Amino acid sequence: MKTIVTVNVSNRHIHLSREHVEALFGAGYKLTVKKTLMQPIQFAANEVVDVLGPKGMLEKVRIVGPERIRTQVEITVSEARKIGIEAFVRLSGNLDGSAGVTLKGTEGIVELKEGCIVAKRHVHVPASFAEEFGYKTGDTVSMKTSGERAVVFENIVMRVDKNNAELECHLDIEEANAALIKNGDKAEIIK
Repeated sequence: MKTIVTVNVSNRHIHLSREHVEALFGAGYKLTVKKTLMQPIQFAANEVVDVLGPKGMLEKVRIVGPERIRTQVEITVSEARKIGIEAFVRLSGNLDGSAGVTLKGTEGIVELKEGCIVAKRHVHVPASFAEEFGYKTGDTVSMKTSGERAVVFENIVMRVDKNNAELECHLDIEEANAALIKNGDKAEIIK
């Protein structure tokens, strides 16, 4: 039996802590929803910030809510090179020792000593699906796409979520563009 997953493309974005929302946009500021995303409670915010490195800047980087405990900046390898930093491929939340950048909002600036990564490709997995097919967080799978530039992506990390996750694979925009993948395309998980 084939396991089909929805693939969505992750463009550069930022997850902010409460402290940094206020530092960048003002005391008591609350993020506002531009568009809801596939995963429950996640949304693209109306708010954007500039990300500065030693050699350049990425303008108008979208914030993804809700707020998190730690601020995390997710960019591509090409963008890291453009702004002059070395951002390593990591799972979301694995920020210790990651690259530092400066964030500029409408009301202030935040200097991050660490927190900028290239997000490792991953699949959000509902707990019921994980139980049925024997997956656990940290398992790796491959994923086969179809079409004119069909590829097999290796080393995709499964992330089991007990809070009603939708079965969804996230690739960064460089990976997706190379394989001609667009939001909502389907692919096959190979265990």
